[in-house]
Amino acid sequence: MPARLSLKPLRRPEGWRVNVLTQALGLALSSQVCTAFAADYQASPETVELAPLTVSARLNQESAKDIPFGLSVIDGQTLETRRLRTLEDALRTTPGVDVNSWGGANDANVRIRGVGSLNQMSMDDGSVVLNVDGVPMSVRNAAMATLDVQQVEVLKGPQGTLFGRNSEAGAINVTTRKPTRELEGYVRGEAGQDGQFMTEGAVGGPLTETLAGRIAVRRSGFDNWVDDQQDGDPLTKPRDLALRGSLLWDNDAGTTGLLVAERQRAEHYAGLEILRPFGNRPSLDYTPGTFDGNQKTNERYSFELNHDLAQARITSVSAYTSTDLNAVKGYDRNITRALYGSPSEYLIEDSAHERVWSQDLRLGSLPEADVFWVSGLNLSRSERSFDSDNFTNGAQQRRDFTTNSYAAYGEVTFPIAEDWKLTTGLRHTWDRKTYGADYSSAGSVTGDSRRLQDNYSTGRVALAYALTPQTNLYAVLSRGYKSAGFNDYATSVKDSEPYKAAKVNSAELGFKHESEGGALSLEGALFITRVEDDHLLGYDFNTLAVSAVNADTRSKGAELSSTWHVNDELTLSSAVTYTNAVVTSDAPGVSGGDVAAGNRVPDVPLWSGNFSVAWKKDLPYLLGLPAPRLNTLLNYRLQKNRPADPQNHYDLSGYAKLDLHLGVESGGSEVYLWGDNLLDARYDLYGSYSTAQVTTGMPARGRSAGVGYSYSF
Repeated sequence: MPARLSLKPLRRPEGWRVNVLTQALGLALSSQVCTAFAADYQASPETVELAPLTVSARLNQESAKDIPFGLSVIDGQTLETRRLRTLEDALRTTPGVDVNSWGGANDANVRIRGVGSLNQMSMDDGSVVLNVDGVPMSVRNAAMATLDVQQVEVLKGPQGTLFGRNSEAGAINVTTRKPTRELEGYVRGEAGQDGQFMTEGAVGGPLTETLAGRIAVRRSGFDNWVDDQQDGDPLTKPRDLALRGSLLWDNDAGTTGLLVAERQRAEHYAGLEILRPFGNRPSLDYTPGTFDGNQKTNERYSFELNHDLAQARITSVSAYTSTDLNAVKGYDRNITRALYGSPSEYLIEDSAHERVWSQDLRLGSLPEADVFWVSGLNLSRSERSFDSDNFTNGAQQRRDFTTNSYAAYGEVTFPIAEDWKLTTGLRHTWDRKTYGADYSSAGSVTGDSRRLQDNYSTGRVALAYALTPQTNLYAVLSRGYKSAGFNDYATSVKDSEPYKAAKVNSAELGFKHESEGGALSLEGALFITRVEDDHLLGYDFNTLAVSAVNADTRSKGAELSSTWHVNDELTLSSAVTYTNAVVTSDAPGVSGGDVAAGNRVPDVPLWSGNFSVAWKKDLPYLLGLPAPRLNTLLNYRLQKNRPADPQNHYDLSGYAKLDLHLGVESGGSEVYLWGDNLLDARYDLYGSYSTAQVTTGMPARGRSAGVGYSYSF
């Protein structure tokens, strides 16, 4: 086994006990204060009356308090005010969720509660399913823009019962804004440091008595904070264009139809590896323009039909999605000099195309029914290619994949005694996958063809107890599964051996409280998850060859979060998560050294937390504006050290990130200043290990600020 780095051994940081106790005590005290004040709300003239938080975490509208598992919800207003422009941005701010990304448009690997692939094997190998308006997509699309989004729900724990395969860790449920029968819309524009800009707008309203429409568009971009050493300019200047149009038909007799067409294109994004340490201004030694051809395009076309019967609702969701990717990746002259002793550009170009047809047909209870139930059938077909061209040695790989998946599912929640409810759900899935490839090297071509089939069941059982009308306790046991498949990056017949399926068993005990009127919400959970045969890449840094390796993991921890609308001016929110995730079996044959049982899961910090203060204050007078109002949001994100790789060679440092929104509203307009990472925290998006002398990674953006304007009508 290679020698381990001696400068930063994996250990608890100094003062960790004090920091942990301080965070836990602070949150506990804030919760106690909230509880104490909550008793006085009804007598207070400033009592805040809010509608109960509703979610579609179980494919129907329900109160979040009634969902028997943990979830985090980010509403559209928060996405806008905190400038969470992509799903990846939103996930990074959610305690208990960890994202490993190289900075490209196709690189995200998401873990929830420490559960997820140690490295992803393929576009089809996701531990977290992404669901947009009822349409499943690969979590590799986490870089998608949060354009005109109503709500993002992060569902924690295995979600295979209702969301299907590849949701062993959880699911991301995105709901976009729908057309209404009233004319409404908004425009927004921003400009800031490092070439950051964004223009966005949406408008919707009635078209006929039964038809309404909505259209939304966003154009945005920035200059990469990594420079090109050869000309001193930003290495890339990524640009995004997102468009969505929707039509809603409602006959006022229990039947609705929603047609959505969406297209998002990301250009000039690049997954980057930079030799550590990065220095004050990170840079790479590439020929200028190397990544100018990088692009990724996502399209989604879906039609949802709902019809209400006397005691049930029929729902059909038909969808077609496509993804087209072209991306150059590799090592710059700095890394090749350190690895091989001579500077050169080692470049590979990947091209990927995916077409997915899906159909979900279900019958379920009406919203607010005494007994919740849903049953359905799901069909999908994926046709996908992933091709690679090595510019250095001329090797080529042409890989084609198909997946046919069929599933039947059902879940029911019903009362079994006064104040007690039982939830039980089951899904059975049939997967059929094929793989075909041609590997070209030194003038010879080798063919490869494989097939596999996988049949499996997932499900959960939960027991909930209404301690009071405002407080629910719950316990849930879940069985998850991540299907077997084929390696996207195989360069030979040996590399294309299918990876094993991952099996998940999870237990969770928690509570949810929502005060009468909704001013105070408080929830917490204890959890433990065991995964058998999770996925890890065996990666050769000399040849870039990749093989499939499996390892068992275990994750346990606790979560506590609260939101308190003190009055119509002040809202306090806090969340803290403790996650202890470790590898529980040896995994030999991985570049950089064998993975040993007892190592911590990479990218998962023991502690992370978030605290925000939102303050709105009427101003008596400002420049003659009608009814001016101060709009302030301060968000503080804290994360402790986390391992850089499965071998635990070194830690990525913890960080504290502070963001600010400071605006003045008048009527439907707002002019605001924004500040991102005001403390200029220097933190890593990921880290990698080649040798004791060569480690690489990707730093996040430092401090930046700008201005913005929005108008809503």
